[in-house]
Amino acid sequence: MIDRNRRLAYVTAMAVLPIIVLPDPLLRKTSAPIERVDEKLQRLIDDMFETMYDAPGVGLAAVQVGVPRRLIVLDVGGEKEDERRPLVMLNPEIVRLGPELRMHEEGCLSIPDVRIEIERPSTATVRFTDRDGNVQEIDAEGLLATAVQHEIDHLNGKLIIDKLSRLKRDMVVRRFKKQAKGEPAD
Repeated sequence: MIDRNRRLAYVTAMAVLPIIVLPDPLLRKTSAPIERVDEKLQRLIDDMFETMYDAPGVGLAAVQVGVPRRLIVLDVGGEKEDERRPLVMLNPEIVRLGPELRMHEEGCLSIPDVRIEIERPSTATVRFTDRDGNVQEIDAEGLLATAVQHEIDHLNGKLIIDKLSRLKRDMVVRRFKKQAKGEPAD
């Protein structure tokens, strides 16, 4: 007998998605807006959180998992499950950046093992649609402000290495191109 009311585990389980890495050209594309919130999008959001927590990271843009859409997931809470503060932003836009700057060492899941000191505004007001389709606006500060700016950069085809001098950026890109070809990095 078939139980039609029981959902199969593989249908409801979240998945860790592969994260694309430099030099994948998709990372340089501008992401398209999200047009509707549906079950498929909800599944992508859940899978992105699972991927981000597994990596581990504090933010992930949909383009980093091969989906060039304006969606980011973030969590700057603690590492333990009861400390988590997951945040979903669909079509996020920065409304205002604060005048004070903050220096922070940033890493990127799409550029593994590279960390760069980057100066960004320490606060940002961000307007977005949440996973339920409601328009929200938040005032982010500190790590959340940095993470939001970093992930929105991804949606616009920008990477942290763009903050480096041309020489240093070219060195990083060359190393990742060699790794992509299976050659040993310098």
